[in-house]
Amino acid sequence: MAKTSAIHRNKKRVAMVKSLAAKRARLKAVTMDQKLQPEERFAASLKLAALPRNSSRVRIHNRCEISGRPKAYYRKLRMSRIALRDMASSGQIPGMVKSSW
Repeated sequence: MAKTSAIHRNKKRVAMVKSLAAKRARLKAVTMDQKLQPEERFAASLKLAALPRNSSRVRIHNRCEISGRPKAYYRKLRMSRIALRDMASSGQIPGMVKSSW
């Protein structure tokens, strides 16, 4: 099990990204627009830099929904390999069986 502080910190980042996504996208579009004056674009880039760092989407770390493990994460299943193996061994994932040869 991961540290609960790390899990809560990541959840806080997810909430902040959702709340400031529209504002960040709007400012980013202004900074990328070549038709605008350089002063306007620079002002928008300063406002973008003034936003909290945790409002950026790249700061979110994928974590297992069950254990909070940050590594060996399967995006499609939203869980780590260890949690997947435990659930498969206990028969909680339909169609998944332990292989043997």
